[in-house]
This record gives sequence, C-alpha cells and structure tokens, in this order.
Amino acid sequence: MTGISHAQGEFNIMNGEDKASVRFKLINNLIILPVEINGVEMSFLLDSGVNKPIMFSLNAGDSLAIEQKERIQLRGLGSGETIEAVKARSDTFKISNILKLNLELYIILDQEINMSTRLGVPIHGIIGYDVFKDFIVEINYSSQKIKFYNPEKYKYKNCRKCTDLPLTFRNNKPYIDVSVAIEEEKEPDIPVKLLIDSGGSDALWLFEDKEKNINIPTKKFDDFLGRGLSGSIYGIRSRVKKFNVGKFTFENAKVAFPDSTAIAYVKNFKERNGSIGGEILKRFKVIFDYGNKRVRLRKSRYFSDPFHYNMSGIELQHNGMRVVQEMKKRNSSLQTNYGRSSTEGGISVVFEHYNSFSLVKAYEIAEIRKDSPAALVGLKEGDVIISINGRVVDKLTLNKVTGMLEGKEDKRMRLKVLRGQMVFRFEFRLKEVL
Repeated sequence: MTGISHAQGEFNIMNGEDKASVRFKLINNLIILPVEINGVEMSFLLDSGVNKPIMFSLNAGDSLAIEQKERIQLRGLGSGETIEAVKARSDTFKISNILKLNLELYIILDQEINMSTRLGVPIHGIIGYDVFKDFIVEINYSSQKIKFYNPEKYKYKNCRKCTDLPLTFRNNKPYIDVSVAIEEEKEPDIPVKLLIDSGGSDALWLFEDKEKNINIPTKKFDDFLGRGLSGSIYGIRSRVKKFNVGKFTFENAKVAFPDSTAIAYVKNFKERNGSIGGEILKRFKVIFDYGNKRVRLRKSRYFSDPFHYNMSGIELQHNGMRVVQEMKKRNSSLQTNYGRSSTEGGISVVFEHYNSFSLVKAYEIAEIRKDSPAALVGLKEGDVIISINGRVVDKLTLNKVTGMLEGKEDKRMRLKVLRGQMVFRFEFRLKEVL
C-alpha cells in the first residue's frame, strides 16, 4: 500500500513521532479542535467539506499577527451574496504536537459571520483538507479523540466489523457512493453521491432531482436548516425509509432538502446529490485515508441512537451576557437590652436587604419554526430563555440548554422568558411532526 510522503510545507508530527492523539469537544455533532496560531490559542471546527482554512470571529481580545495578502470574494452555502475575505499566511499552525509552517488561510472580514453564537463556545475558524491530506485520520466520536497517523508507517488491522469504501475527490473534498430508499419500501434503492461533511450537524442532506427520482417525501415540514457563509439556509425536513452506507443500514433516518437558492453554487458539480453530516458520522469510528482514497467505518456506541427531530421548533443561540439584579439578605447581630438592665443585655438579629448585580449568559431564540408548538403559544425570535421547567439556564452550556428542549412526544415544557424588560411564561407540549 502506498503512502503520502511528508515533505516540507506539510503538517508534520513533532519530535519524530509516528502518531498524535488530540482530544476534541463534540458539540451538536460537530468536532471542535484546540489549535494554536502564531502562539495564540484558538478553537477550530474540523470540516472535511472545506478546501482552505477559514478564520473569523476575531475581535480586540484576539491578539494575532498574520501576514495578509490580497482580498478575495468567497461564496458558501446560503442565499446571500459573496463575502469579502483576505488571503493570509500564518507563521505557525499547531494542533497539539502537529505543526505546519506558513499555512495559507482566508480571513473573513465581516464580524457578523461566526459560529460562536450558535454553538455557545468560541469558534475562530474552520480547517479541513490541509490536515486530512497529510495523515491517516482516525476519529472516535465516542471517546472524543482523534488520532493522526503518519501514513508511511500506518498498517491497517483486519476488521470483520468494518466496511472500507472508496472515496472520490473534487476540489479536494471527499465524496462517497451510497444508496437511499426515500419513501416507498418496495422502491429500488437510489444510488447517490454524497459529500462527507463533518462540518454539517445534520444526518443527511439530499438535493431534489426528479430525473434521478430524488423526490421530497409526502410527510414533511418547512424548517431552518442552519447558517452557511453566505447566509441562512432554509428547506424541508423529512425522513427516508432506508439509507445504506456499505454494509450498514439506517431506517427512518432524518433528511433535509435545502432550498435550491441556498445551494446554487454547489450545483456546479452535477454528480453531487447531497451530504452526509455529523449525525451519521458520529455513529461510526471513522478512518479517513485521503492518500489511498478510502474511508473505513466501524459502529460506535451511537450507532443505534434514534434520529430525533426538534419537536419544540426553537433554535437557540448564545447572544452575549445579560445583567441580573438579585435581592439578598445579610444578617447583622446587634446587642440591645430590650428594656432590661444593661447588665443583662440581649441579642437581636436584623435582616438588611441589598441588591446584587451579576452578568449571566443570554440564551436567545434565534429561529422559531412556523406552526411549531413553541410558535403556536406565542414565543418569538429574540425572546431570552430564563428557565425551562423551573430550572434556571444561565449557568448551563448552550448544548445542555438545547438538550432540555428535547424529549418524548407530549412532554410538557414550561418556559420563562425575557422579552424586552418584561417577563413572560409559556407552556406547550412537544409534538412529533413526522
């Protein structure tokens, strides 16, 4: 088996080691890696669907000296316009003890474009092809650990529980041939070519194509699908009867059909029929081998987890901090004689009230699905969640708060929200749409 030779200018494992292990955070099915650029610690999303590294969300607190070159226009998913970026080069780019010198990347200039608010943790950029191409990359979603192997020294183990599938590439992005049965149980499986997109949190995206019999199922609903570099992405959500990846099969998997305007630029590759995202990928231990154009899959502990939809209709984001005023009591011990002789004395406890102000996280409704349970009771975009079912949320992570909005159908949800300066209470029950 041939490997990739490690030449100067590529990512290399420091100290002559043959492998490196890196822990990551798994948030909303996405991989968040700790990186270091020119000595500054940051967090990057690992996205197999990205060609060149992208940086954004830089602010005054991010002291980073990077050589900047010409300005360019970038186009991403979403129905908005192109965005302006600067082609730049970092002196050093490190992921644990993996190092690359003079990494070329794009810096997005628009401060409004970032992923931090939607994930609830600082996200400074995205990296993909540059690191995948230089290693054999083993992603273990269960242990939240990635191992990077020197491909010249790597040896595959025999694995009867694995499936090895070929990869094809276009613009340095990996594609895989799989099959899907969309609605009818007796219909023949439809072969589809999908981008392996570790930077997408959904399970499966399909592009509607009547010529290939890729049609939207009868049971469906309109929804917000996410945000790309070029704006918000809307579309239709549903389920597919069957989805086959090698010898593995999923039934009733979630699927999204993005609006055609949001994916206009990716349709230049006519053979592409959609994407496999993080909610499918996390069900496997995945080994990417770009040099030999193959991927190996083995079941993870998430494999049999059910595919849940957002039954509340609420999409949250972390929108900075808010000020909370608290009334507290302070005990003071005062000696008095209560009308008795001064030699007898006495003790009286006096409660003094005082105000305490603190900054807490503000979890705001960013999107709300039309006709969803939350929308029907009057919740609105911009409402700030104070508590869910009596539990105050301002000290929790966004991932945890989002999880509190999930559950079985008919579960009662009681929300206390701040709208402007007014506090409102709402109650609804989760409802399965499909």
